[in-house]
Amino acid sequence: MKLESSEVEICTAVVGAPSPTGQILLAAKVQGSGDEADRDGEELFVPPLNFAMVDSGVFRSGFPDTANFTFLQTLGLRSIIYLCPEPYPEPNIEFLKCNGIRLFQFGIDGCKEPFVNIPEDTIREALKVVLDKRNHPLLIHCKRGKHRTGCLVGCLRKLQRWCLSSIFDEYQRFAAAKARISDQRFMELFDISSFKHLPMTSPHSRRCQS
Repeated sequence: MKLESSEVEICTAVVGAPSPTGQILLAAKVQGSGDEADRDGEELFVPPLNFAMVDSGVFRSGFPDTANFTFLQTLGLRSIIYLCPEPYPEPNIEFLKCNGIRLFQFGIDGCKEPFVNIPEDTIREALKVVLDKRNHPLLIHCKRGKHRTGCLVGCLRKLQRWCLSSIFDEYQRFAAAKARISDQRFMELFDISSFKHLPMTSPHSRRCQS
């Protein structure tokens, strides 16, 4: 549903309640301490937690706050995929309005093991948004950019024909000590056969060697 021009357009779908090798990171522009930056007239660009480039026009991170807004402006985002069920904070909504960014919300509860129920239908709907290049540049984020974001990116990697060992390696680099077997199991079993479109090409594609 398209809202008035003075409001941010939000697409909501609720179903149920470290830098990997080979990825490109966009570094923060930080020169000296905060005082030095102020004296030199330099503007600080602070990426959100766990920020990284996934593919051309697709980024991932933890929840961005106001300190990250200037950095996000440098990406020229058209869309944000938000994977939490909680309402988007008002300062973030204002940032989207001012920058013409569309918000797609797919509410996935941040449950902990062993009570984990990743809604496959929700991941499928989010993947459709990621695969539509009209939504690029696009940022995927949840709370900390580990589990929910990791699962969505992992399923994207299956569409890009990454082998499971590389998918799991990428997931674990972001999740670190918080890696979940259930997340990896979900990615392993995720069925990509229903996707008719060609997967996005990736300069970081990792196929298993025969």
